[in-house]
Amino acid sequence: MHSNHLLLEEPIRMASILEPSKASFSAMTKIVGTLGPRSRSVEVISSCLKTGMTVARFDFSWGDAEYHQQTLENLKSAIKGTKKLCAVMLDTVGAELQVVNKTEKAITLKEDEKVVLTPDQGQEATDAILPINFAGLAKAVKKGDTIFIGQYLFTGSETTSVWLEVDEVKGDDVVCLSKNSATLAGSLFTLHASQIRIELPTLSAADKQVISSWGVKNKIDFLSLSYTRHAEDVREARDFLSKLGDLSQTQIFAKIENVEGLTHFDEILKEADGIILSRGNLGIDLPPEKVFLYQKSAVYKCNMAGKPAVVTRVVDSMTDNLRPTRAEATDVANAVLDAELLKHDLDWIWTLGFVVWKFEIWFGLGLDADYGRGGGRNGFIRFEEMGRDRVWAWHGVGVDENVSWLSPGCDAILLGAETLRGLYPVETISTVGKICAEAEKVFNQDQYFKRTVKFVGEPMTHLESIASSAVRAALKVKASVIICFTSSGRAARLIAKYRPTMPVLSVVIPRLKTNQLKWSFSGAFEARQSLIVRGLFPLLADPRHPAESTNATNESVLKVALDHGKASGLIKSHDRVVVCQKVGDASVVKIIELED
Repeated sequence: MHSNHLLLEEPIRMASILEPSKASFSAMTKIVGTLGPRSRSVEVISSCLKTGMTVARFDFSWGDAEYHQQTLENLKSAIKGTKKLCAVMLDTVGAELQVVNKTEKAITLKEDEKVVLTPDQGQEATDAILPINFAGLAKAVKKGDTIFIGQYLFTGSETTSVWLEVDEVKGDDVVCLSKNSATLAGSLFTLHASQIRIELPTLSAADKQVISSWGVKNKIDFLSLSYTRHAEDVREARDFLSKLGDLSQTQIFAKIENVEGLTHFDEILKEADGIILSRGNLGIDLPPEKVFLYQKSAVYKCNMAGKPAVVTRVVDSMTDNLRPTRAEATDVANAVLDAELLKHDLDWIWTLGFVVWKFEIWFGLGLDADYGRGGGRNGFIRFEEMGRDRVWAWHGVGVDENVSWLSPGCDAILLGAETLRGLYPVETISTVGKICAEAEKVFNQDQYFKRTVKFVGEPMTHLESIASSAVRAALKVKASVIICFTSSGRAARLIAKYRPTMPVLSVVIPRLKTNQLKWSFSGAFEARQSLIVRGLFPLLADPRHPAESTNATNESVLKVALDHGKASGLIKSHDRVVVCQKVGDASVVKIIELED
């Protein structure tokens, strides 16, 4: 059978698996770490940078501007001390519902007992009544709806999460029945109404104030737009940033957290610079059996669009434990090697399902004869014969014989509770990085490259053609690294889109610019924004060297890049290196072989 597998076709020897992992330059997949109480000191941040954190996330659901400013100053000191570049991401609060517990006393809820959710924030939170920060909940829900309350950045393993079922609505209050016993202990609890439209702005007044003050002051690289539900949310945020000076360069990552955002995913992807797949809240909004389909489809679309995909909630148990669970370790690898559903895989699934179906009929197991095991009741796999064509319905997602999802997975892993309040932030980053590096070794890049080229189609744009040619050349000559000269970062991102197996050194050449009041150099934003793209490793060149040249200045910048590669252990004598640059008006891809 012809193989189109995402993994390498050569079987992996068991002996090689048992060998210790070799130290490498770094995982190609990036790691976003949320800084908080357990990870805000200079010492801890320095260790996080050394073990692989490339983006620091500042979550304004937790702490005020002064608190985060102190943390950021520590980050700056750590960057200076470690000489490790790190980008800054501001995460907005957005349309987040919160339980208002001013006393912060523990509240115990009992199974099958009633509790009232009220917008009256003047009341004290007790086991009978919970004040919330939203006055419109009673108008949004109805009897039988599901509401989840959990500690902020809940991991699912703690006993501080409770499921509620709406029993009745009384005026502005919502009376609920507790479906399990739990103790709400902690400083911040969030509320999520499953598949309910919440009439709150995506970018709140409080968010705008934080962005226009703290964000502008610190020239944030990324804005994580929480609870993005429509493309218009991204457009409004971009319009707001465009009026804030340097923040016009800030990239917007749409954070998809509910079914409404999932429904409008394609339009949102067109507007956003990247996507954050917030699996925590989506895991509540979606049935558990649907989550993997959402992840695979979303990551595939991001890969084909050449926009970074960031996956959250992979090693929750490391919030309190030194090692991840087996399932979590596998989940990290699957996030790196995601989104594969191939035609021949459908063939063997269909064959297996058909055999099971016949088996059930022969032995009289009593299931509907039109369905595979469990299919009639759970909708798992449905079989229909329409001539030679087979029509698939896999949990409501139509999949025909020609479908082919082939994607190398996410660009970055986002760690939330694991680093914000977790006991082992450094060990978590190290563990996730090692798993990513191992998964990347078995990625079948050749097959992915062919599929991506086919998806892009012809005629390609000039830049896309140069980027794909650079990757093709690097693969053919087994280059150690690709070096890309760029000013905007776009060329380097396009190269990374084709997922070369070797690192891409993005040499950002600054440009002189003016706002009519002063002159300054661009380049810093573009360099840091590469830190969330899989496989990209930025270098900021000397601004005296132009991006387009016919003289020796580019050669001197190239020497700096090669020296960096040698110092990092990426390049050694007699290695081949592919260089992508502009010389005059021409775009050039050249192959060089290093001497002793």
